[in-house]
Amino acid sequence: MGQPHDPRGNLVRPYAVTRGRTEPRREIPIEAVLVASQAAVQEARFAGHDKYRIAVLCEPKAQSLAEIAAYSRLPLGAARVLVADMVDDGMLALHSAAPKQGFTERMDLLERVLSGLRKL
Repeated sequence: MGQPHDPRGNLVRPYAVTRGRTEPRREIPIEAVLVASQAAVQEARFAGHDKYRIAVLCEPKAQSLAEIAAYSRLPLGAARVLVADMVDDGMLALHSAAPKQGFTERMDLLERVLSGLRKL
């Protein structure tokens, strides 16, 4: 008989996904919108499973960093490190959704993003 199925699945620590890095190379806001091209998806095939999965998520439609973390089931910190690497490598295009005005406008935007995430 084979080994019993483990309902927890394969547990991989977040630091293993990011090769021990905890800080991204660039700061990416949680509400930032990211897009991948078809060429980027092809390139991501050779960049590792998690980066490929992120590229596939961002190719048909733009996704926020928060959505990427949720859909890929990665901790936000690990997703932020991987996404920052992918932006630096040209696999993802970064479009900030943050207003340029000030703190109040940014907080309003964050509240709208949080409300939208709760509705998912």
